[in-house]
Amino acid sequence: MDSGTQCAWSWHKQGLDGSLADRDAGQVLGNAGWARSVGGANPYLTLFSRAGIRREQADADVAALRIHELPTARGCTYVLGADDFAWALALGRDAAEAQSKLMDKLEVPRAELAALEVAVLGVLGSGVAPGADGRSAMDPKELKDRLGDAVRSLGEAGRKKGASTTLPTVLGLLQADGRIRRVPVNGRLDQQRYAYTAWGLEAAPLTPEQTRTRLMERYLGWTGGAALKQTQWFTAFTVAQTKSALAAAGAVELDGLWMLPADADARENFTAPREEQVQLLAGSDSLFLLRRNAADHFAEEDQGRQLGSTRLALQADLPDHPIVDRGRIIGLWQYDPGEERIAHWLFNAPTNAVTHRIKEVQAFIRDDLGDFRSFSLDSPSSRQKRIDALNNADS
Repeated sequence: MDSGTQCAWSWHKQGLDGSLADRDAGQVLGNAGWARSVGGANPYLTLFSRAGIRREQADADVAALRIHELPTARGCTYVLGADDFAWALALGRDAAEAQSKLMDKLEVPRAELAALEVAVLGVLGSGVAPGADGRSAMDPKELKDRLGDAVRSLGEAGRKKGASTTLPTVLGLLQADGRIRRVPVNGRLDQQRYAYTAWGLEAAPLTPEQTRTRLMERYLGWTGGAALKQTQWFTAFTVAQTKSALAAAGAVELDGLWMLPADADARENFTAPREEQVQLLAGSDSLFLLRRNAADHFAEEDQGRQLGSTRLALQADLPDHPIVDRGRIIGLWQYDPGEERIAHWLFNAPTNAVTHRIKEVQAFIRDDLGDFRSFSLDSPSSRQKRIDALNNADS
């Protein structure tokens, strides 16, 4: 398969060709892959680009627990659908346990952490500050104030290791067990101010091996095929765990990529669309993030493209958000909230389809989001140089 058809195949597997247009948010995330969050707007654009889902509906789905942000693969936070909550949460348990091992080094007994867990659950069950679901919700400061001496300061030694008190570790352990969950204070996914509420999610009836196999099956389905190292990057499985999960999933290797048998058959008969299919995506969109292979999505004639001193195809992660047509990156963009417009650089002259989609996404960001942050601390001032560079770039 040539590189252009491979890009179009990945595009198709991601549902960016319109094949997910009639799906709800949970179904989109289940079919295309969990949306990386980090307090940025990627989850909203993920849903809008694949199914036209607006922010109001996405926020309603969060409030109703049809979708939710949880720590899962590699301990990273993703927005995922309700069908995946329990087993996906189990994947983040190791990261929470690693933090508790740090407490061992700081001479915090496990019994002390267990006692604090009980205290946190007691406070969150007290009915103070009821959340949208009628249960109590408190931010970390409120929790610390209510818990008093049950939370221990870890002093200078703890601060050097990134743990000023025992509370964050306990919140992580409780969240990894599904006993509490973290909720955005204003109901929006594109910020990182959270409160915590009691949950009580029932654990998935899967062994660790079965959980790893399920993730591998999902991952290969989302990508349509990935190299061994790419699967390891996303899953954080060891080599032995990776090979075991691939075998259990029945994966086959084709052209250096591991894929599900059904995809191997479908890929052989796949034909790239002839008509343009233009989308503006976040740099952290699953099309690129799942395999961290943005460089593969540049056409051969665009491999040498530079913005300033940055050669785009040599970057592991894109410096700006991509404009994409059938899997090929054809330009870059950023949102300028002061001008309420998308600043962009197209590698070639814009077609009607490109111009139309830029206007659609521009209106979506202006009306629904107000800004488009890559992560929680991203701001218009911090990206102004990027905006200026895009405005001044030559094709």
